[in-house]
Amino acid sequence: MSLSPGSGTPARARASARLAVVCALGAAVSLVAASGFGGLVILAAGVACSALTAMGTWWALSHRGAVRAAGVLVAVAAPVAVLVLYTRAGLWPTLLAAIALWAAAVACSRWALLRARKPEGMRAVPCSLPRHPVLIMNPKSGGGKVGRFGLVEKAEALGARVVLLGGEGEADLATIARRAVAEGADLLGVAGGDGTQARVAEVAAEHGLPFLAISAGTRNHFAMDLGLDREDPSRCLDALTDGEELRIDLGVVGGRAFVNTASFGVYAQVVQRPEYRDAKAGSILDALPDLLLGYSGRPLDAQTDDTKLESQQALLVSNNPYSTPDPTSAGGRRPRLDQGSLGVVGIRVGNAAQAADVAVRGARAAGLHVLTSRRIVVTSDGDRIAVAVDGEALTLPAPVTCTIRPGALRVLVPKDRPGSRTPAPPPDWREVVALAFARPT
Repeated sequence: MSLSPGSGTPARARASARLAVVCALGAAVSLVAASGFGGLVILAAGVACSALTAMGTWWALSHRGAVRAAGVLVAVAAPVAVLVLYTRAGLWPTLLAAIALWAAAVACSRWALLRARKPEGMRAVPCSLPRHPVLIMNPKSGGGKVGRFGLVEKAEALGARVVLLGGEGEADLATIARRAVAEGADLLGVAGGDGTQARVAEVAAEHGLPFLAISAGTRNHFAMDLGLDREDPSRCLDALTDGEELRIDLGVVGGRAFVNTASFGVYAQVVQRPEYRDAKAGSILDALPDLLLGYSGRPLDAQTDDTKLESQQALLVSNNPYSTPDPTSAGGRRPRLDQGSLGVVGIRVGNAAQAADVAVRGARAAGLHVLTSRRIVVTSDGDRIAVAVDGEALTLPAPVTCTIRPGALRVLVPKDRPGSRTPAPPPDWREVVALAFARPT
């Protein structure tokens, strides 16, 4: 979203944008002034370190034996060598000053854009509270959060009926949810992981009922993007007595709903392995060389609304786009779940040089595609395609179609939730400069 400089822009936002520009220039000047050549050494060493670390990581992941050991050595030795170089050349004061100024520039620019732009967060609306809520809870999810936080007792004290999942687990979720609807439930809720949330959310959307997400899983990405408390899942139950409603989208892959992501390619093929659940790290390291170098697994083609992606090693389709290409990064969250579009990230890295290009250039690298689409069709040269839907392993008949259902799900959330504020946008320096030097009107 762009802004119109000077069109009613708050004075504080303009002042913050100017401070951001000053700090950014200060970082550049401090490098140039570092005994002339020293500033260039810092920049060159930093870029080289990023490239070498990415190349070493690629070798470590895509090979076995001696090559893997060499890759680990390069990935570790590169940053160590740069630290030694900075120390011996006496460049630490300059480097620390530049880092501090750049961090201040980024912080000021994000604050300025947040204040200058119109609020982009999801809008909650008042709603009637449920009288016959039914909550489905997985006692094993998140290492036993249901028992540790006393969710069953607290929910029943608030008038909810609780259904605990047994040995069959997620296989019976849809049946349990539909039975609850037939018995008069006016709200369906889940305490469990994102895969469990998606299965019950699909039934709630099918019957037009509100849905309650309780952050009792391991990572709780869906709960995070709803602004819910991920540290104390019992706070999610506050929605039953003091709640409001969000209307959000649902992703659909092969006819099945998902709330977060549908992953194709390398990750999806790894999670298909029987040993993955018991030894995730070992399974990934064992499988990646064959998958990344093409000895096993099939490359993917995908057709979005406007773009054709060919021979992708990995493809991530998300229910609304993430703020960064990497959903697992610190900034990896979706600011909104109601934009009516899928986020699409495709990657094709065939060698160490291409891995370094992605590490240095990010979303501008030739091997990384970041876009949005309302529909995407994934094809391969096999009859079936491995898919990880909200972390759960599936195989679906090819081709696999992903779509978005705008506004399909009503979600009941507490009025007081810690992550409900609109997150600061990533820096866009063209907008920051325009904002800093625009004349007020």
